[in-house]
Amino acid sequence: YFDGDQMDIPASMNQLEELFESYEVGAAVQLRKFLNGAKRKYDLGIHDLVRKPGLSIAELMDVRVLLGSMEMDVFKSMRKHVYKYFKHPSLRLLLEFPVLFLGAPAQRTPALYSLMNYADMALGTWYPEGGMYAVVEGMYQLALKKGVSFKFNADVTGLRIENNEVKEVMTAKESYHADAVISSADYHFTEEHILGTKWRNYSEEYWDNRKMSPSVLLYFLGIDKKLPELEHHNLFFDKDIDAHSEVIYDRKEWPEEPLFYACMPSKTDNSLAPEGHENLFLLIPLAPDLEDSEEKREMEFVKMMDRIEQKIGYQISEHVVYKRSYAMSNLKEDYGAYKGNAYGLANTLLQTANLKPRIKNKKLNNFYYTGQLTVPGPGVPPSLISGQVVSDQLIKEHKLHYERAV
Repeated sequence: YFDGDQMDIPASMNQLEELFESYEVGAAVQLRKFLNGAKRKYDLGIHDLVRKPGLSIAELMDVRVLLGSMEMDVFKSMRKHVYKYFKHPSLRLLLEFPVLFLGAPAQRTPALYSLMNYADMALGTWYPEGGMYAVVEGMYQLALKKGVSFKFNADVTGLRIENNEVKEVMTAKESYHADAVISSADYHFTEEHILGTKWRNYSEEYWDNRKMSPSVLLYFLGIDKKLPELEHHNLFFDKDIDAHSEVIYDRKEWPEEPLFYACMPSKTDNSLAPEGHENLFLLIPLAPDLEDSEEKREMEFVKMMDRIEQKIGYQISEHVVYKRSYAMSNLKEDYGAYKGNAYGLANTLLQTANLKPRIKNKKLNNFYYTGQLTVPGPGVPPSLISGQVVSDQLIKEHKLHYERAV
């Protein structure tokens, strides 16, 4: 939903080109050119850069990487790049929207991130049956088959360290011998609460000077009626994107007229809601570390519901039978998320690749970090890849034997 416009985005590339052409003569050809360039960035990023451990500048000296970096558009803004191809404001906004979550407005985000448009539009948006948790459950079951042992609800209370190596990991109930340790908890939380001043990689001043991507306000809703006017994915970009970006990245305030995302997975998966009901969640990107009182949360909820009702033409507030909010304070409490961040570090040039927090502790020979605050970066796929990067590095350094699960 754009200002006075509703755009239905098809999955088929041919249909997508037809849609672009209906807004602007010649836009189909321009879309092809735009996505071809984005594909080259995606291929270089996925095949050559994303799996680098970021421990040595020599990693970036590969000839293919050096040649490819010349066309990565790291010094051109995403806005300038998009505006070069398209004139219609709705098309421009559609291509700009992914960068809202990257840590800077489109005019300050490198055009490198057009690779996200390629992933979304050309490779497609895919849904795991049963929801995202089905992915977690699948990984868990595979790990069990491979002999992995899990200990849940066992907070780490300390480490026994000898000769600059972790020998033992302690919890309130028992201790575990450690050949090596990988922490996938929030990087800053690991440093502050598990390693402490003596063994941490980075000071509080370092962390306080990092530029963060947005946090979020989420609402999880159960609706006791069907909502045929909504799709699985719905973007409410019917307000000014620049105004929303400014309050996130410059003013660090709550937005007056937020852009938001409404996801209704029950449109695709009937198992996610009782018959005749819908499973709906709403998401507003926000500046991290805001005070998210119940009053502020409710104000934003009312704004979102009003906007949805205006678009679909009838009230649904009275049909909400389940409602739960989740925001910065919850992220801090449940995950130790630094400043309540939801999307990790901002994707700026000075926080990319080797300039991200290191995957290995500088003082401990067998302690590693994984997750969205280290390489390759935030998001579910990069965070999963970071686990592979770290495990490969650990195996390489410690000469461990292993069988990769495929």
